[in-house]
Amino acid sequence: MPVSTTVTGMVLSTMPVGDYDKRLVILTKEIGKISAFAKGARRPNSALLACGQPFSFGEFSLYTGRDSYTVVSAEISNYFAELREDFEALCYGFYFCEFADYLTKENNDEKEILKLLYQTLRALSKKTIDKLLIRAIFELKVMALNGEAIQVFTCLKCGKELNTQEQRYYFKADNAGILCEECKGQEKGVIVIHAGALYTMQYIISREIEKLYTFKVIDEVLQELRACVKYYLACYMDHEFKSLEMLKNI
Repeated sequence: MPVSTTVTGMVLSTMPVGDYDKRLVILTKEIGKISAFAKGARRPNSALLACGQPFSFGEFSLYTGRDSYTVVSAEISNYFAELREDFEALCYGFYFCEFADYLTKENNDEKEILKLLYQTLRALSKKTIDKLLIRAIFELKVMALNGEAIQVFTCLKCGKELNTQEQRYYFKADNAGILCEECKGQEKGVIVIHAGALYTMQYIISREIEKLYTFKVIDEVLQELRACVKYYLACYMDHEFKSLEMLKNI
C-alpha cells in the first residue's frame, strides 16, 4: 500500500510523460532530490498545473510507491514569476537549477543547497545585484556546500594566514587555493588577484546563505572573482550544462 508523505521543496525541471502527465525533479528539504510523477498535470484544469513548472517552491504531498513518487497535491508559496518576465534572468534560473540537479542526490541532506537555490532565485527576481555577481556567488558557494571549497584563508604552500591588507595574491585553480607573494615563485597557471577579490571569496565561503546577496563589488573585483570561479570549475567540474548555451547566445 502506498505511503503518504509531505515534503518542502523546489521543482528543478519537468518532462512531459504520455499525453497528460509530467515527471518532476524536486529538490526537497527532507529527502534530497527526488523524481515524482504528476498525473494529469498537463491538463488545463488540473489541480497540479501550478506545481508543474520549474522554480515552483512549496509543500508537496506525495505517495511513495515501490520505486517512484507520485504527487497528490501541492501548495506553492513562490513561483518566481518575475523570472519569466526577463529572458536573461530566466536562463540564469534554469542554469542554477540544472547545477543543483547535477550535484544533489536522493536521501542526501541537501537542505543548504535548497536554501542557496531559493535565495539565489530571490536575488535574481529583485534585480538589485548584477547577474554576473549572482552567478559567481552561487557557483562558489554551491561548490563549497558540496565539500569542494577553495582554500582562501591560508596560503597553499606555507600555510600563512592570508591578510587582505596585502595587495596581491595568486589563485591556482588546479590546487583550488591561493598562494602568497613569497610562495608564488615560478608557479605557472596562476591568476593574479587583489585584496578585494580575496576578501569577497572569503566572505562568500564563510558567511551564512541569507547574507550572501547583500553586497556589490566594483568591476575589477567582479572580473577577478569570475576568472577564479571559471577556471576552478573548469578544473573540477567535468560536466557541460545545457542551460549555459542559452546564456552564451544572449
